[in-house]
Amino acid sequence: MEARKDDMAELLCRESGKILPQAQGEIAASIGEARYYAGVARNLFGRTFESGTGKLSLMTREPSGVVSVIVPWNAPVTLLVRSVAPALAAGCTIVIKPAPQTPLINAMVMQCFAETQTLPGGVVNSVNENGIEVGSIFSTHDEIDVISFTGSSQTGSVIMANAARSIKHVSLELGGKAPAIIFADADLDSAIAEITRSSLVLNGQMCTAVSRILVDDGIYDDVKTRLANAFEQARIGDPMEPGVVLGPLIDAASHQRVLAVIERATQDADNVVLKGEAPKGALEDGFFVTPSIFEVQDTKNWLIQDELFAPIVTLERFSDETDAIKRANATRFGLASSVYTHDLNRSIRVSRKLKFGTVWLNCHNRLMAEVETGGYRTSGIGRLHGVEAMNDFMETKHIYLEVGA
Repeated sequence: MEARKDDMAELLCRESGKILPQAQGEIAASIGEARYYAGVARNLFGRTFESGTGKLSLMTREPSGVVSVIVPWNAPVTLLVRSVAPALAAGCTIVIKPAPQTPLINAMVMQCFAETQTLPGGVVNSVNENGIEVGSIFSTHDEIDVISFTGSSQTGSVIMANAARSIKHVSLELGGKAPAIIFADADLDSAIAEITRSSLVLNGQMCTAVSRILVDDGIYDDVKTRLANAFEQARIGDPMEPGVVLGPLIDAASHQRVLAVIERATQDADNVVLKGEAPKGALEDGFFVTPSIFEVQDTKNWLIQDELFAPIVTLERFSDETDAIKRANATRFGLASSVYTHDLNRSIRVSRKLKFGTVWLNCHNRLMAEVETGGYRTSGIGRLHGVEAMNDFMETKHIYLEVGA
């Protein structure tokens, strides 16, 4: 992968619409994942326990068996390697189902596996399809022991139900509705830049992207103006061109869906700050959509409750810290969030009360191989990244010995 990283980044950019710097970052992160778990593989220790004289318990760690990895299209390399690498480190065999929208970059990754001479044939396998038959077999087949799935909460629920028939282990990273909470003492220049970048990353087609912006009453109007200006200035166009922030959406179906969401939102939001649209002119034939900002105060509104997977954010007021926490936790999603304040005590206090697997302070979307990620509630089960990711692909065995018996 290191030898092909430039070609891989360009292909990923052209196939998925991800802007080139983000594609380059994804390939670099994937290489980092592989290197990290190569190291973890050399640090898998069991433990012993002596419950009485000559009574020894040996706790060993063993591979779970056959792992199915189902990969989405929005980060098809990183989200593949972050499951495959710990599964390989654990000693499992793997069968992959890539997303039908990104088969070419998957084929390039598979070629890298095929050319790795120290990897035995048949350990890593990939099956393409443009439907759900293979995925259904993965989740029901008796010979598959673990399912590692990244995708929507709806599909994750189906996979979990299917897996229950044969009591499979499931590792699920599912949908998100990430709030960014801005307190009055925040550095607004830094916060607006960070939130804009993290809202528009891959056109909002990312489960950890900022989708809700919660703002203190005292700075609300200022933040609204700044955000609208930042979103309007975000350059849209060919993702290969320098300076472009927004490329095309993944496909025609997503393009039509997002435009329909925007039209519905203009009717159901409290106020339209910025209405996205399909641009005219040179970009008219592509799947492009400009960003949207909608003011919504009722946390039961579908704009706050549903994962939109688009360059669309809601803007919400809060009166105090308690109100901010209550509003942020008002959905069943619990994958990622961020808090913006200069008050260290407040940042830790709020972080501990937020029901999210990750809380970033004065930044957003900092992901790394060494640190676990995963969701609360409908955002998933289990953890990927870090040492804990190995738990999804290993079993613990107890071997007991009475010395001299």
